[in-house]
Amino acid sequence: MILPFTLQQLRILKAITSEKSFTKAAEILFISQPSLSKQIKILENRLGILLLNRENNKISLTEAGNVFLHYAERILALCEESCRALNDLKNGDRGNLTIGASQTIGTYLMPRVLSVFAQNYPQINLKVQVDSTRVIAKKIVDRNIDIAVVGGDVPQELKKNLEITNFVEDELILIIPRSHPFAKKKKIHKDDLYHLNYITLGSNSTIRKFIDNILIQNHIETKQFHVILQLNSIEAIKTAVSLGLGAAFISASSIEKELELKTFEVVAIENIKITRTLLLLTNPQCYRSKAFEFFYDELSTLKNFMYL
Repeated sequence: MILPFTLQQLRILKAITSEKSFTKAAEILFISQPSLSKQIKILENRLGILLLNRENNKISLTEAGNVFLHYAERILALCEESCRALNDLKNGDRGNLTIGASQTIGTYLMPRVLSVFAQNYPQINLKVQVDSTRVIAKKIVDRNIDIAVVGGDVPQELKKNLEITNFVEDELILIIPRSHPFAKKKKIHKDDLYHLNYITLGSNSTIRKFIDNILIQNHIETKQFHVILQLNSIEAIKTAVSLGLGAAFISASSIEKELELKTFEVVAIENIKITRTLLLLTNPQCYRSKAFEFFYDELSTLKNFMYL
């Protein structure tokens, strides 16, 4: 059977979809725009169906285009995987590895892991993608990422195509300004929580929902909390707390530097500990390169020495 498409045409379709522009797609693929447009027209003619809408200088996928792109990405991912397998045989312990992480992990935890790994395996090229747990999990399923560490809930529809293992426990702790009266205490009662001003992430934040659920399970009415600020980043929250604006619940993995500098205080809550399990995601159907095995083994070793 002669296939009605070439790998280059699949790469072109993927680039156009990603860049939303024929010109930019041609630039990143190092081909001329007329040549790129010609290949898309040939592809559509051979398939006998329109893949792209071209209206008012805007490019979007048709329904058929969406379906075809899904398979095109899988085909390209398998091609890259086959090359990695052959390179393993040829180059021994050299290779490439794409690592994924959800937002907080990618910002605070993963750089420490990668620093140690890069020192031990300088010959392995690493790429890191940071996004929401949902997006990272989907990329693992689609073979665009080799291995990932995430902190959010993995969508149920993706779980059947993933290998999910517990990685480490991440504690979510209460930080308060050094000027606050509670700062002199090592531990506060849960009723004291109602007397604080809070700085939080937005109400749709996965971490915020998780914290609220744990507190509610401990018979704490989070709706009675006095939230004075909602910010869109962990860094902004840490700065606001250090300036004395209020208290916040935050991942322990994100405040290593602030603890050393004594920017704010950490206060325990009597009989309450908020922890979440960080998850390691892999695709059981994917070829596991030597680079993958090295990184997986390194993670297993490092997790015993991580401060979280």
